[in-house]
Amino acid sequence: MTVMPPTGSLIPADAPFSAQQESWLAGFIAGIAAAGRRDSAGADAPAATVDVLIGTQTGNAELVADDVVAGARARGLGGRATALDDVTPEALAAMSHVIVVTSTYGEGEMPDNAGLFWEALQSDTAPRLEGVRYSVLGLGDRGYDDFCQAAKLIDTRLEQLGATRLHERVDCDVDFEEPAGEWTTAVLDLVAAETGAKGTGAAEAPKKPRSQWTKRTPYPSRLTTNRLLSAPHSAKEIRHYEFDLGDSGITYEAGDALAVVPVNDAALVEALLEHLGASGDRESAELLRTEREIRTPSKELIADLVERAPASELASVVAHGDRSDLDSWLWGRDVLDLLRDAGPAAPGLAELLPFLRPLQARQYSISSSPLAHPGSIHLTVASVRYGRYEGVTSTYLADRVGESQVGIYLQPNASFSVPADDDAPMVMIGPGTGIAPFRGFLHERAARGASGRNWLFFGDQHRETDYVYEDELTELRTRGVLTELDLAFSRDQAEKIYVQTRMRERSRELYAWLEEGAHLYVCGDASRMAKDVETALLGVIAEQRGRGDDDAAEYLADLRRAKRYVRDVY
Repeated sequence: MTVMPPTGSLIPADAPFSAQQESWLAGFIAGIAAAGRRDSAGADAPAATVDVLIGTQTGNAELVADDVVAGARARGLGGRATALDDVTPEALAAMSHVIVVTSTYGEGEMPDNAGLFWEALQSDTAPRLEGVRYSVLGLGDRGYDDFCQAAKLIDTRLEQLGATRLHERVDCDVDFEEPAGEWTTAVLDLVAAETGAKGTGAAEAPKKPRSQWTKRTPYPSRLTTNRLLSAPHSAKEIRHYEFDLGDSGITYEAGDALAVVPVNDAALVEALLEHLGASGDRESAELLRTEREIRTPSKELIADLVERAPASELASVVAHGDRSDLDSWLWGRDVLDLLRDAGPAAPGLAELLPFLRPLQARQYSISSSPLAHPGSIHLTVASVRYGRYEGVTSTYLADRVGESQVGIYLQPNASFSVPADDDAPMVMIGPGTGIAPFRGFLHERAARGASGRNWLFFGDQHRETDYVYEDELTELRTRGVLTELDLAFSRDQAEKIYVQTRMRERSRELYAWLEEGAHLYVCGDASRMAKDVETALLGVIAEQRGRGDDDAAEYLADLRRAKRYVRDVY
């Protein structure tokens, strides 16, 4: 891994200083020293600096990090937040107190802004960290097998390299705010006590003002548009939605995500209550409709049902010990299906409720630009329908919202945004609903009058039925906003063609764009598409540079470091 210097040199190292330069340098150094002895209010220098290192996929880790920094400063400590990939092992070794806040992505993988850090930390050349005191907070979802795996890996590796654990790691479930707050207080109090820091206790306001509309207090929006994008005879049902922001004060950027608070299908709720012998129980019906997850069975419920009904089909599948077999069996089955499978041994309502996880908002990439679509937020969503099984939020939006208000709140994604430089080229790879943020990007660049070239790779199954936003893309091409458009409809010919196929076909041009400073974005399915696209990208780079796979991997790593290769995958 190439270690990049944190800043460029002001003066060449071997250049002789003039008397004027020496005078300036002396003053500059004195200024730094003075700044280190007091903050902007003239207070004493902090007793120690807490380095908060962030690994994030959706932005929650950044919110926690802001709170940690504010809490540190309130205690008379220094505090600074840095993305994990912006920290070299050598810089880490020079830190005294390190707080790691990280989510986990995919199947136990590091989030996108932590992969390079983790690669370097695992290296045989990673430095010893005996002088570092640390603690780790994991953000995750217990519904996944690899719950908070990234946090667990980093915690263990820091210990292996000799760092001293300040406080035991805490792994937070989806409702992370309370345990994260308790962990933050405990860790910072330990640092303050051991360094003798004394602060006012008054925490600073976060760097960015936070919206009043959150997971606990979503904004009641109106759904003003619900339009089918895919053709009626398509194998998919992709819809375009528009939400009215009214007087919410919600401001967003192209590339952010919107969280939608769903409501369960009343028919499924009633069927579940009837099976449990509680039909007509209005209080329980409202609880199940608005507060509990009844589509996707929790791991705890699965374990309980296997114990209660060892002769059930579910128990037989679990006994094989193959996670992929279990996932396949569970696909298309909900809580009611599992209760029926368990037969008379299934729990009653009171016993069932503790095994039902809280109903969570679903996050979707925003497909609009605030400049082009003021006062509203657009989403591009595929409705999930599989027999009787339906996606909770996608079918809620498609079928059941009507005139009702929809709870929404913003999920900012600062790392996935249009280049600040309007002249910079932009390459976007987004098959299926992965096109969502790129529709917003293109409208944003058009509204800004950006001169940078834009290239989109888009695809799906069939051009006739699945070419969503075709009219808009054609218009953007005509206007010159969309410079290049490569389409890949996989099932329109005998040999399947995907976006990565088109990337390889245009290998020379794609590499030329990267050499000219293009920012490259990927959005869509994480399990297969994103990995296949990255493999294709590495192949393009290796072919064009002719220097082997290791060189291609380092080239791509440099793009990541420069924030020119970013992904929004799920």
